[in-house]
Amino acid sequence: MASKLVNDAHRHIGLLPAFPFYGGPAVHPDSSARGTVKEFLADLDVEGTERAMVMPNYGVPDAAVSFSFNELALEAAAADDRVSCGLWVSPRPQDAELNTSALAHTGEKGVRVLKTSFLLGGRVDDPECAPQLDQIFNAARSSDLVVHVHTSSGGASDIDEIGSLVERYGDDVKIHLVHLGGGVSAHIKLIGSRFFDWIEAGKQVYTDTSWAVGFAPRWLVKEIERRGIGHDRLLFASDEPWGDHVGELARLRAAAGDGELANLILRDNFTTLYG
Repeated sequence: MASKLVNDAHRHIGLLPAFPFYGGPAVHPDSSARGTVKEFLADLDVEGTERAMVMPNYGVPDAAVSFSFNELALEAAAADDRVSCGLWVSPRPQDAELNTSALAHTGEKGVRVLKTSFLLGGRVDDPECAPQLDQIFNAARSSDLVVHVHTSSGGASDIDEIGSLVERYGDDVKIHLVHLGGGVSAHIKLIGSRFFDWIEAGKQVYTDTSWAVGFAPRWLVKEIERRGIGHDRLLFASDEPWGDHVGELARLRAAAGDGELANLILRDNFTTLYG
């Protein structure tokens, strides 16, 4: 077990079906995925994870699969007080009924997050997605939930696209940009100015360094210290089973050191945000 307990702000539960990604054979790249709450809780014990935010696994181009894992995330939150959960919701118009069913669970034990992504379709600027996005962010606002949004370089998940959600909704909804933009260009845009500009403008924006390229966690911590803001907006996240808990934690610990800022990033910001 790890010598110092940490809180993990973003990880997944649920076994996805094999899929022929990128024209290859059907595979399970998320090899450490867990399909039961018992297995998931056992991972927390081994890691020394004190608190965890778990949400449905996703990645195959069938949104119904990820919606089906909402029940598993809710089960995990109900089973152990260490666990809070996020509900999978979709920006796609064809998922409107599934969204309505998912959002009916917002008042249940442990629900603190709505998780969405454009990897399975839709775009921030697509008028047909606007009603679902409004519904998602309105639900987060009324129930004081955090919206987690996947970011990755290029396409509909690029920070230039996802950043408009911060502009549109970030005044009164907490938005967690998962993966610090998800690539070199996004890291530079966010750390160089945009992340801190949003904070200074009063936007309720948060991020984590899962998937981040090597230079980014070090630079982000240095900029937080230099600017004197953002110390309360960065959280540790493993993104298991797509990330690597051991590696993500080691990298962020190396960047943050072992002082007050490290305690905020690895533990206390989670507690402040999620109770």
